[in-house]
Amino acid sequence: MIRLEKLSKTFPGQSEPAVDELTMDIHEGEIVVFVGPSGCGKTTTMKMINRIIEPSGGRIIIGGEDVTRTNPDRLRRRIGYVIQQIGLFPHMTIADNIATVPKMLGWDKRRIAERTDELLETVGMDKSYRDRFPKELSGGQRQRVGVARAMAADPPIMLMDEPFGAVDPITRERLQDEFLRLQEEIQKTIVFVTHDIDEAIKMGDRIAILREQSIIAQYDTPERILTDPADAYVEDFIGAGASLKRLSLSRVRDIKTSEWPVASLTDSHEEVLQTLKRSGKDYVLLLDEGRKPKRWVGVAELEMDGAPLRNAGWPAVAIVEGKSSLYETLDTMITSYKGSAIVVDDEGRYESVVDFGTVLQAIEEMRPEEHRVGGGA
Repeated sequence: MIRLEKLSKTFPGQSEPAVDELTMDIHEGEIVVFVGPSGCGKTTTMKMINRIIEPSGGRIIIGGEDVTRTNPDRLRRRIGYVIQQIGLFPHMTIADNIATVPKMLGWDKRRIAERTDELLETVGMDKSYRDRFPKELSGGQRQRVGVARAMAADPPIMLMDEPFGAVDPITRERLQDEFLRLQEEIQKTIVFVTHDIDEAIKMGDRIAILREQSIIAQYDTPERILTDPADAYVEDFIGAGASLKRLSLSRVRDIKTSEWPVASLTDSHEEVLQTLKRSGKDYVLLLDEGRKPKRWVGVAELEMDGAPLRNAGWPAVAIVEGKSSLYETLDTMITSYKGSAIVVDDEGRYESVVDFGTVLQAIEEMRPEEHRVGGGA
C-alpha cells in the first residue's frame, strides 16, 4: 500500500537531516507503528506521507502512484489523520466536524448525514451527540470523534500521531481496545506513531523501532522484536520484562486452558462434595441456571449443610473472556481469591479456567527453541 524510498527531510538552517534516506514498505491492512525516542524523526516521517511536511528527497508511493508529485490537498483528502490534540473545530458541531472532508469532496447532504450517523455508531457514540459541541464532550469522547472524522470519507490509509496520548490511562486503554476491535472490521492501512513501546506492542502488526534520523533499528512483528531483538539498542528500548510484554500478544482463546470441576447452585451439598472429591481439586466453581460463575466453594463450606450454596465460599469475581490478553489475565489472577481466572463467553457463560500453570506453559512456548527448557543453552 505504501512504499517509502530513500525518504529524507532536512529542515532549513539544519546541517543534519531529521530523516535520512528511510526506505520501507507498509503492507495493506496493517497497523505499522513508528516508535523511538523523542526527536528521532518518527512524527516527521509520518507527516511526510501526507505531505504536511514536504520531503527534501526520496519518493512516497501509495498504491503504485508516486504522490510526491501530486496535489498535496487532494492527497490529504485520501488519507485520514488523527492527532494527539484531536484538533476538533470548537465552533462546529460534532456532525459538522465529522463531515469536514466529505463536504470538501462535494458529497450531498443526505449522504453526509447517513455517513455521520454510521460513524457515530461505529465509534460507540449515540446519534444525540450530532448537535453537541466539542467542549461538551469528555476527552475520550472527543478522541472518538477525531477517529470518526478521519474515517469520514472512507480513506484506505490513516495516520495516527500519538492518538491516545492526551487521555487518562484508563480511557486510553479502553480507546486502544475499541480501535483494535474496529480495525478488525475496517482493515485500514494505518501508520501509528508513539513513544511508548508497550502501546506499540499492543497496537502494531509490525513495529519500526527508529534511531536518530529515522534510521531503522528493527522493523518486524512484535513477537520477533520481543523474542529476537536486533541489537543492544533495541533491547534497551524494549526494557525489562520482555516475557511479560509477550503475554500482551497472546489471547486466552489461543492457549490450552484448564478443566475445572463445576456444579450448579441448585445441587445439594452432598452432590457438590462428591464432584469435588472426584476431581482431585481443592475447590468447585458453582454456576447459576444460566451457567454463569457465581461462587468458589471448598470442603469446609460443603460440610456446613445449613449454609445455602448461594452464600457459601467466595464470589467468582476474576472473570476474563477469550479475547483477553494473557497479560490482562495474569493481572486478574493476581487479584483473585484463588489465583486463577474464569473464562467466559460473550454472554458471560462459563467455559474454562486459566491458572498459573497455564500461564507458565504459555510463556515456555513463547520462548525461542534454543531457550526452552531442555532446548540447549
